Amino acid sequence: MVPASVAPPLSDGTATGPRPSPGKREGEDATSRRPRWGIAGFGWVARDYMAPAIEAAGGRVAAIADPSPLAQASAESASIFAFDDTAAMLASGEVDLLYVATPNNAHLGPVLAACRAGVPVLCEKPIAATLADAEAIGRAVADSGVLYGTAFDQRHHPAHRAMCDLIADGAIGRPIAVRIVYACWVDPLWSADGGGAPNWRADPQAAGGGAVIDLALHGLDLAQMLVAEPLDRLHIDLQRRIHDYPVDDGGVLSGRTASGVLLTSHVAYNCREQLPRRRLEVLGEHGLLTAIDTMGQTPGGTVTLARGNEQEDVAFDRDLSPFAAQAAAFQRAAGGEPHDFSAERDLELMRLFDRAYQEALRCL
Repeated sequence: MVPASVAPPLSDGTATGPRPSPGKREGEDATSRRPRWGIAGFGWVARDYMAPAIEAAGGRVAAIADPSPLAQASAESASIFAFDDTAAMLASGEVDLLYVATPNNAHLGPVLAACRAGVPVLCEKPIAATLADAEAIGRAVADSGVLYGTAFDQRHHPAHRAMCDLIADGAIGRPIAVRIVYACWVDPLWSADGGGAPNWRADPQAAGGGAVIDLALHGLDLAQMLVAEPLDRLHIDLQRRIHDYPVDDGGVLSGRTASGVLLTSHVAYNCREQLPRRRLEVLGEHGLLTAIDTMGQTPGGTVTLARGNEQEDVAFDRDLSPFAAQAAAFQRAAGGEPHDFSAERDLELMRLFDRAYQEALRCL
């Protein structure tokens, strides 16, 4: 599709016609140009969190691909090219990097298009709604050699990076356990824009599950990063306790690494947001790291380190959002700098998760 008209409307509502290409701006050349991002799926996470984060990281959103008239209108209001589909957007030559934020069951198409176009792609978690689609993504990434990252933004939160550094430096001794509470309230009819659009996160076909597939993978990935070791065992118990929808509204996960570090994680869509609901702890043989209100889309929160009878606050950048840190990290990776994005690692975690989740569904 030809890009939707993206010029600001005249007072009578008619468009001024196609604006100049965003690929080149006055004073820019090939070496100084800001990284140009395309976004597949321009919903609330992409619009309200990732798009501002890209700007904060020194990039810019050049185009979006979303068939929704509402999404295209939102892009037009920001003078961003809008396309109906990702392949057309990538073929336009206006995009250096791709961020995929479609519903989970629509991740495969945009990622495959990026692999064919040779465009680095950052895809929202989970990799896909099904393990079969995730495996297909893994094969395409391996065959193409394209840089791929799963958007586990929590591993980029400055608080969590500070915790990771302290653990690596031996501040708490050998890690013993990671304990997570990450919960929110997702009503069956919830809509970010209040427009009554279907809540795809409560649709088992679109999302691949409910609260657990949406929230728990953040914690699993984060736990692996913090203790520098993959999980090799995982068990999940699900509940559908409060909300009347066909997916789980909460779950408890327990696991361990090969060396014996334990994981417990409670995630939920059934916790009122006025209540304490975001807590991360890492227990070691000599100390305890505790993060409060760091898990989520926003910056800030607190981290404390307790050792013996002493407790101290841990310093970190409270103004840098995890999305902005993630966008900056991916831009550096695409520029050839060392990075910790790994399709193979993320796919292995998805396999472990899927085995436990499918077993848990039998008892839901």
